[in-house]
Amino acid sequence: MGYSCGCAGSSADTSRFFDDLTNSIEEDIEDGITSIAQELGVHDFYSYHLMDYCEGYYKPGPVANATLSKSDISKNVTSCSNETGFWNFDPREIIQRELNESGHSSINLVTDLDWPEDINKGLHALRVAARAMFVLYCIAIAFIGIAFIVAVISIFFAGRLSALFNVVIDWLAFIVVGIASAIATAIVVKGTDIINDHGHEIGVSAQRGTKFLIITWVATGLMLLASMVWCFDCVVGRRHKSYVAGR
Repeated sequence: MGYSCGCAGSSADTSRFFDDLTNSIEEDIEDGITSIAQELGVHDFYSYHLMDYCEGYYKPGPVANATLSKSDISKNVTSCSNETGFWNFDPREIIQRELNESGHSSINLVTDLDWPEDINKGLHALRVAARAMFVLYCIAIAFIGIAFIVAVISIFFAGRLSALFNVVIDWLAFIVVGIASAIATAIVVKGTDIINDHGHEIGVSAQRGTKFLIITWVATGLMLLASMVWCFDCVVGRRHKSYVAGR
């Protein structure tokens, strides 16, 4: 009995020892990976945008641990690329260029670090969709600008024809920005899945950005709402004015 109690106590102490040892090893590995990445000139994260990308480091550290909670980690953006239309995001090219610029051109992502070719193939398949999205957003911005100008003019020149013209312009803007938003959502979801599916083996992961998607879908909803308001004004509002005039 005494021996059994002694084993139970020793087992608990041993388990606690290995837990502490494991946490210490994990922290050392994470610190080592971060220091090696910074020495190689590679950033912690790269944010893909419509016309550019930004890069930086996680502060105060890249991974949560016993002393650092996930909520305390924030992104520190150090630089962004020049804005360019029809720009294609290629993480392998970006990381390889940073390795070359930091004096580590002897390191090749493909041959030395086994960069998955499936990531390049998957992102390449999304390039056509990304270009179509860019064109649609340009068209949508033009329609939204025209809709705003026409709406302001219609305030001073009320009439069924002006209201109908607003409905047409708003509907065109809604359709175009809606398609662009759908393509943007598909690119974000599919691109994230591709990187996460094939990049986990080499420590590469992706997270979906939500701010841009929220903005683009809010814009889509606002154009739909604007078209409905002008449609209501064209049908109901004009009838009410005619009724009042007849009285």
